[in-house]
Amino acid sequence: MQEEQKTPSTTPIAQLGEFGLIDHLTKNFPPQDNRIIKGIGDDCAVIETGSDTHYELVTTDILAEGIHFDLAYTPLKHLGYKSVVVNLSDIYAMNGTPKYITVSVAISSKYTVEAMEEFYTGMYLACQNYGVEMIGGDTTSSLKGLFVSITAIGEVEKDKVVYRNGAKLNDLICVSGDLGAAFMGLQLLEREKQIFKEHPGVQPDLENQHYILGRQLKPEARKDIIKLLAEKGVQPTAMMDISDGLSSELTHICRQSICGARVYEEKIPIHSDTYEMAVKMKIDTITAYMNGGEDYELLFTIKQEDFEKVKDLEDISVIGHITDPSLGLRLVSKQGSEVDIAAAGWNSFTETK
Repeated sequence: MQEEQKTPSTTPIAQLGEFGLIDHLTKNFPPQDNRIIKGIGDDCAVIETGSDTHYELVTTDILAEGIHFDLAYTPLKHLGYKSVVVNLSDIYAMNGTPKYITVSVAISSKYTVEAMEEFYTGMYLACQNYGVEMIGGDTTSSLKGLFVSITAIGEVEKDKVVYRNGAKLNDLICVSGDLGAAFMGLQLLEREKQIFKEHPGVQPDLENQHYILGRQLKPEARKDIIKLLAEKGVQPTAMMDISDGLSSELTHICRQSICGARVYEEKIPIHSDTYEMAVKMKIDTITAYMNGGEDYELLFTIKQEDFEKVKDLEDISVIGHITDPSLGLRLVSKQGSEVDIAAAGWNSFTETK
């Protein structure tokens, strides 16, 4: 009797998630070139170029229509600007300076030359604002939608480069700016899109929410924070940008630094417009600032001795401290209770925008 052939088991990509998939696909391919100081696993690759003073930084990101952006409410000029900024943010997260970008786009037939002019106008504006040159790329067709891939190239002083794995016991955990605004901006835009679909004659009610809408549609990379820390003589021990949510980014730092963390809810900065919109839409503010993402603020750790240098800086908040790994990652509520912090930020394989 012929044996029945079994179908090979398969694993859904969503089961691993973005970073689990990267780990799985690259675990058997360590760097072979000794000029690679840091390869996969940080905000940028770090490469030795022969300079006595600087390393080269390289990073790349893809933005896909229907996954990362929705043109029902995203102006193409804003999208072009944001496409550049999200890449530059990775360079700053290594304590570096961006220099160049290359841009590759796949365009479907629904786009016109004038539409792409708008998109590129936004990109050029971002390049001007951050002192970056666009030096090349590629253009091709797409069967459906717009796909954008940008590679950013920068540099960092060898003794100033900051990785995710440098956090040490008792280091202070800091964030720049405020968190959760981009998430609430997205919730507002999605709400109005749904209302318009059900009632096409109804005009969007964006309630003068310029701040949270701006944080979603036209974010800025925190070049100013890198400059400020340098001026104050503060060298972060670990750092990354908050693109996927505070919970996710803190998990990355703690995993790679082999440590735990304690974060205090009352210390996490949140803009009044973010808080008010969360209350209005009956969304827990913790969800907004822990899991929302796309704020592109900087999450970093510093030595305790640097506390005096940052404590009075308006745009930097100390929100917790690094602990022994056995203590895990914990969020201390305003009432004093503690809960585990789980990486529950943005996952492009299970969510769309």
